[in-house]
Amino acid sequence: MQRTKLLLAVLGTLFALPALAEDTAATKHKEDTHTIPTSSHTLTSNVSLVSDYLYRGISQTGQKPALQGGFDYARSSGFYAGVWGSNISWLSDAGVAANASLELDTYFGFKSTFAEDFSYDVGYLRYNYPGTYTPGATKGDTDEIYGLIGYKWVTLKYSHSLGDTFGMANADGTSYIDLSASYAIADTGITLGAHVGKQTYKGTTADALDAAGTTATYTDYKLSASKDFGGYILGLAYSDTNAKDGAGQFYHVLNKDLGRGTAVLSLSRSF
Repeated sequence: MQRTKLLLAVLGTLFALPALAEDTAATKHKEDTHTIPTSSHTLTSNVSLVSDYLYRGISQTGQKPALQGGFDYARSSGFYAGVWGSNISWLSDAGVAANASLELDTYFGFKSTFAEDFSYDVGYLRYNYPGTYTPGATKGDTDEIYGLIGYKWVTLKYSHSLGDTFGMANADGTSYIDLSASYAIADTGITLGAHVGKQTYKGTTADALDAAGTTATYTDYKLSASKDFGGYILGLAYSDTNAKDGAGQFYHVLNKDLGRGTAVLSLSRSF
């Protein structure tokens, strides 16, 4: 019984979590936007409709659509902060919690450029999953710090968890490393993207699961293209992972392989 609860909790781990533009053609948390605003204070909002909410290659909505949006504040100094939300279903699908259909993320950081073609971004991100949790289950709420270094249109980002991680207890040190490229074709409104990332789980809970012959660690891959139609961004991305699938595995929920190869269509708008 205890192991069953543990597996259900870990399922939550893997289905949580920004969009940053890692997972859809739309940009989540604005983490992939490195332009520093010219005005002293800038407030923007964004809204997106996606055919499937993928986070780090894993569906958060049981392969169903999601409505997403957020607000961002930025200063010309490089400081930024914001909030972003999306509907989800991984908590209820895994039996970890009830009345938990929302992911609400808050974040802040500092980004800037140097030596003309280089950029950096450091910050803190809090994933919030309100709901009624099953007794004994670890909440999905997660804290991460991150650092990014960019050169022209290529970025390398490292995210580090500070404790319980998306429902997995005692997972301090869990990390995600992401190598991405985003290239805008001049005078076309078209942007092409490519991404590879590795999610590595650590901590006493993760080690016990590895010893049992099952691991939550996996790698995800993505190719994407988007087109700007007068401020409306239409995107198409294909994502896949090497996450293990099969009855009893982390990414197999309600007879669905949530880490399978998936094409995602998105429509987004910023204001």
